[in-house]
Parts: sequence; structure tokens; C-alpha cells
Amino acid sequence: MRPRCCILALVCWITVFLLQCSKGTTDAPVGSGLWLCQPAPRCGNKIYNPSEQCCYDDAILSLKETRRCGSTCTFWPCFELCCPESFGPQQKFLVKLRVLGMKSQCHLSPISRSCTRNRRHVLYP
Repeated sequence: MRPRCCILALVCWITVFLLQCSKGTTDAPVGSGLWLCQPAPRCGNKIYNPSEQCCYDDAILSLKETRRCGSTCTFWPCFELCCPESFGPQQKFLVKLRVLGMKSQCHLSPISRSCTRNRRHVLYP
């Protein structure tokens, strides 16, 4: 009789554990699916869907959004960084790749491209 009691207690404990882990949050995005026992990604105090959005400067952005980098470039803040290379009257900027799984920093990230000002010289015949 004792082994049945232990088995029943174990089954009850596993059931309670699974039910606790499968509780959804009330402020989860619509259509986010079931996230079992995983903390939802947050941006500030808001939950976001990392397959469609990213957190950039405490704002939730679409993965498709772009921003200006200097006066001549655009970059995708979800995937790239806009890094000043020099200061002064002729500022230079570099677009660098974000390193996934880390808090990316300009001095550690690989260069994607340079944002140099393209001056067009017009020649008159």
C-alpha cells in the first residue's frame, strides 16, 4: 500500500509543477504562443516578441525599422550599431554589427560599413 501512496504523491507533484509552469502572463502579446517555464523578454517593463521586435534604448521596435547614422547612412538598430569614429566638423560614423547574446558595444563589435560623406564633384564641359 505504501508504494502506491508514493507514486500517487509523485504524480500529483509533477502535475502541479507542470500546471505552474504553463500559466500564461496576462500582459503577453497576442499570438505569442505558449512559453513554458521561460521568462518573457522585456524592454523596460513591457513584454515583446523577439521574433518580430527588439528592444532599443528602452523602446520596442519592429525588426524592419531603420534609423539615421550620421547624415549619410541608415542602419537597422535591431541588428547594427551606429558608432562615432571621429568628432569635430567632419564627423565620421561606422555601422557595426550587434553581437547576439551580448550587450553590444562599439569598440568590441565588427565593422559592417563606413558612413563617409560622398561628395559628388560636378564637372562642367
